[in-house]
Amino acid sequence: MKHCTFLVVAIMSLCVGTGALRAQESRAFPDLPPQHAISKYGDFKYPPGFSHFAYVNPAAPKGGRIKLAATGTFDKLNPFNLKGVAATGAILLFDTLMEGAADEPLSLYGLVAESIEVPDDRAWARFNLRARARFHDGSPITAEDVVHTFSLLKTKGHPRYRLYLKNVSKAVAEAPNRVRFEFTSGGNRELPLLVAQLPILSKAYWVDKDFAKTSLAPPLGSGPYRVAALKPGRAVTYQRVADYWAADLPVKRGRHNFDIIQYDYYRDRTVALEAFKAGEYDLRQEYVSKFWSTAYGTPAVADKMIRKKRFTHRRPAGMQAFVYNTRRKIFSDPRVRQALAYAFDFQWTNVALFYKLYRRTRSYFSNSDFAAEGPITAGEKAVLARFRGQVPDEVFTTPYRPPATKPASGIRPNLMKAQKLLHEAGWIMRDERLVNEKTGEPFHFELLLNNPSFERITGPFVRNLARLGISVRVRVVDTSQYQNRRKNFAYDMTLVVWRQSLSPGNEQRNLWTSASADVAGSANFAGVKNPVVDALVDEVIAAPSRQALIDTVRALDRVLLWGHYVIPNWHSRSDRVALWDRFGWPAQTPDRGYQLDTWWEVPAKAARADEYRGIAAKDDGPPPFPLRSILILTAMVGAVVAWGWMFRRKWRA
Repeated sequence: MKHCTFLVVAIMSLCVGTGALRAQESRAFPDLPPQHAISKYGDFKYPPGFSHFAYVNPAAPKGGRIKLAATGTFDKLNPFNLKGVAATGAILLFDTLMEGAADEPLSLYGLVAESIEVPDDRAWARFNLRARARFHDGSPITAEDVVHTFSLLKTKGHPRYRLYLKNVSKAVAEAPNRVRFEFTSGGNRELPLLVAQLPILSKAYWVDKDFAKTSLAPPLGSGPYRVAALKPGRAVTYQRVADYWAADLPVKRGRHNFDIIQYDYYRDRTVALEAFKAGEYDLRQEYVSKFWSTAYGTPAVADKMIRKKRFTHRRPAGMQAFVYNTRRKIFSDPRVRQALAYAFDFQWTNVALFYKLYRRTRSYFSNSDFAAEGPITAGEKAVLARFRGQVPDEVFTTPYRPPATKPASGIRPNLMKAQKLLHEAGWIMRDERLVNEKTGEPFHFELLLNNPSFERITGPFVRNLARLGISVRVRVVDTSQYQNRRKNFAYDMTLVVWRQSLSPGNEQRNLWTSASADVAGSANFAGVKNPVVDALVDEVIAAPSRQALIDTVRALDRVLLWGHYVIPNWHSRSDRVALWDRFGWPAQTPDRGYQLDTWWEVPAKAARADEYRGIAAKDDGPPPFPLRSILILTAMVGAVVAWGWMFRRKWRA
C-alpha cells in the first residue's frame, strides 16, 4: 500500500512538474499577433493582402525558354555544402520560409511560412507554415523538415552557415505547421530574417543520404523549377514546375515565367562571348568594358536582333579588389600592403583599357549609404571613440582615398612613395631586386586569376611592380582549381568581389572576423584578424536603429580601409546586358537591378530571333557529315598535286 501511495504521489508530482514546465514555456514563448512580413527595423513597403511586387508584370505570360551561359564546370546539385562546385541555378529548386523584395533594403514576406511571430526583443521567432506548401513529390513541408534543415546546415553545411547561425541556439517543432527558432540572446534584430531565408530541405529525402558529399542526383526540392536534363560538367536544364504550389502567392506572382532555363558551360567568358554572338545562348551580362565597347560590331547588332541595354541600379556595389592574403608573411606588414597599392594606376587603366566606363571604388560598401567616403561624422566618432589608439590615426582624421595619378606626371611619383614605405618596412633594392634587408629574401608573389581577360589589366600593374624590384607571377587557372584554392586560401594575392546587402548584418562575420579567418570556405579572403573589427561586427549586428547601423558600418568601413587589406578596383552603377531580342520585361527596375526571374518570352520576337539564328535547322539535328564533298575535294587536290609533280619532272627533263 505504501508503494502504491508513493507511486501515485510520484505520478502526480510528474504531472504537476510537466504542467509547470509547459506553463513556463508558454510564458516564455507566448502566442503573438502573426505578421505577414518582417523587416530589420519594423518598416516594410507592402501591406497585408498585397497582390504582387511593384516591379513585376502580374500578367506576364508563362512559357518559352531562356538559354544562358556559365563558365568552368560543375560536379554537384547541392549548393549548400562545401565540397565541389554546384551547378549554376541549382538554388531554383528550393523554397525558403519567407521571400525578399528587390525594392526594399531588407524586408521579407511569407512564402512557405504564411506568417511570423516575434517578440519586441527578438529573442526568438515562430513561423506558421502554409498547409498547402509542398515538395515536388507532393509531400507536405512540415516543421520537422525545417528543424532537420537547420541541423543539416549547421553541422554538415557550408561553413558560412555555422557563422550565420552562430547565435541561433535551437529550432523546435511546436506542431506540424509551427516551428520556433530560439536565439542565444535578444537584440540581434536580423536573426529572425536570417533564419527566414534558409532553404527548406526534405527530412525524408536527406535522412539516409550524406549531405556533405557531392552528387549529381537531383535533390528533392519545393521551388519553382526541377532538374529536367543534365550533361555532367557541360549543361544543366531546369523545367518550370507546372503545378508549383506557390505560383499564385503575392511573392511569386509575375515571376518564374520561362518553362525552360538552360545553362551551357564554357571554358571562359571570351569563348562564351563568341558563342553568344553566334546565337548559342540568349543573354549575357557583360562585365568586360573592352568587350562592351568593341566586341559587338556584328550584323545581328546592326539588324537590331541583338540589343545592348544598360539597367541602372541602386544596389551596393561592395568591393572588388586585388586582395592580399595576410596569412602570408610577405603581406603581414600594413606598410607593404599600402606600398603596393601605389603601383596600380587606375586613372590610366580607366582611360586606356576601360573606355571611361568605371568609377574607382573607395569603400567596402560603395554605392550605398554605408560607404565612409567623406569626413568622419559625430555618430561614427562615437562608435570609434573607445578604439582610439588601437586603429590608425587616419581613421579619425582622413577619409581614405586609393592612390591616384595625374596624366602629366604618371606613375613615377607614386612609385617613389611606394619605395619609401617599402624601405621603412625593411625592404631594400639589391642588384635591381627588392629583397628583405635582414634575410636577403627576394620580394616575389603569385597573383591568382581565373579569367584570362584580366591579364590585360594586371599586365601594367605587374610592370609597375617590376620597377620597384618586385617579381610577380600571374597565374590563370580553371574555375574548379580557382574555387578550390580560394576555399583553402592557397594564394598570395587574388581577385575578390565582396557583394553587400542593402542592410549589412550577420554575414559580416563571414567576411572579416577572426573566427572566420581560418575556416576553409569562408569569405575572409584577406585573413583579417583584428579585435577592433571583431567588436565592430558585433555592434553592426546589434545596431538598434537604421541610423545606428549606418554609423557603425561606416566605422567598420574606415577601419578596414586603413588596414590596407586590398587594392580597390572599380565599379559601375549600371548592369550592361546584351540580349537576343526575344524577351519582354517590366517597366520598373528595382533598387537591386534588373530581375531576370520577372522576364518573359514574347512568342513573335522569339520566332523572329530563332529564324534569324537558324535555330530551327539546328533543332532538326546536326547536318549530315559531308563525306562526299570531302572525297571530291580530296580527289581534286590530289589531281592538282599529281599534275604539278609530272609537270615538274617534264620541265627538269
